[in-house]
Amino acid sequence: MKFVDDAKERVREISVQQVMQKLSRNEKFHLVDVREESEWAAGRAQNAAHLSKGVIERDVEKSIPDFNAEIVLYCGGGFRSALAADNLKKMGYKNVFSMAGGWSAWLESGAPVQK
Repeated sequence: MKFVDDAKERVREISVQQVMQKLSRNEKFHLVDVREESEWAAGRAQNAAHLSKGVIERDVEKSIPDFNAEIVLYCGGGFRSALAADNLKKMGYKNVFSMAGGWSAWLESGAPVQK
């Protein structure tokens, strides 16, 4: 947890409600699920793309070549997404967020789910 806490000091978090507001306003941003393939297959946030924590650093530039693009990452509870967001910032991405509470918070809020 010290590693995650350290990353969270450098990463901006965004709430599920803020993400939902962005979606309702049709704002342009990338919503990226960094969970494992099996988690993704079981259900995901509507309109999300998938780049698991295991490959995001390798594959993100192919999917999101604009280093100024807004990116919101989420995982199961907000830990993996914070680590991934920290790494993307180190790679030069300037507008990266980790969704607080992750998939658990998404489900609790009643936000749209895709299966």
